[in-house]
Amino acid sequence: MVNLQAEPFSERSPLYRKHAGAQLRQLGETTVVACYSGNDERAQRQRCGLIDLCNLARAGFRGSDAAAYLRARGYQLPERPNQAIAQPDGGLVARLSKTEYLLLGSLGDAGVRVAQEETDWQLSDQANYLLPRQDSHAWLLLTGAHVSEVMAKLCGVDLRPQAFAPGSVAQTSAARISVIVINAPIAELPALHILCDRASASYFWDALLDAMAEFGGQPVGIDSLLKP
Repeated sequence: MVNLQAEPFSERSPLYRKHAGAQLRQLGETTVVACYSGNDERAQRQRCGLIDLCNLARAGFRGSDAAAYLRARGYQLPERPNQAIAQPDGGLVARLSKTEYLLLGSLGDAGVRVAQEETDWQLSDQANYLLPRQDSHAWLLLTGAHVSEVMAKLCGVDLRPQAFAPGSVAQTSAARISVIVINAPIAELPALHILCDRASASYFWDALLDAMAEFGGQPVGIDSLLKP
């Protein structure tokens, strides 16, 4: 573990300036925040935590043949738009429209499988087109008992569990920017995956932390998810 500097990042998160003083770790071929305080952050993640997943792989596919292509690659797909389904390896596939899918990498393999999908795709006669999402969308994870209360301060959509069940996807606005919100609990841990425009990541990070303050919310590192 080392103190956060600009130089260690082979690929910087757009939020790297927000993580000064944090401890780092390697996750696959990228560098992520392990923790902020050096202490066990599992209690914080259960209460109200915010995690930067921007350096974990993600990719999109669109086209009338996208579903057949992804099934052939071994992915389980949601039946309808605005649904997400967890994959056996811990990744996620969200269906954003009739013919568009968003793949989110797994911590279990450090996002390698999804990163490989982007590398392997080739233009062909199939109506299936790659939508690179690594540089277009930032990826944040909001966790804990107060996730819906935090988002109620920023978003007009009702994201309480009774209205926004696990596996639900909302394409909406929060803090006046466009976001994709996916309800995907991690075991028993309430968790909302939030994707926003990468250029707005720093602004949205601060907006979330401001909304979290009432509930004692704090940033937490990847280690809080990797520990049981």
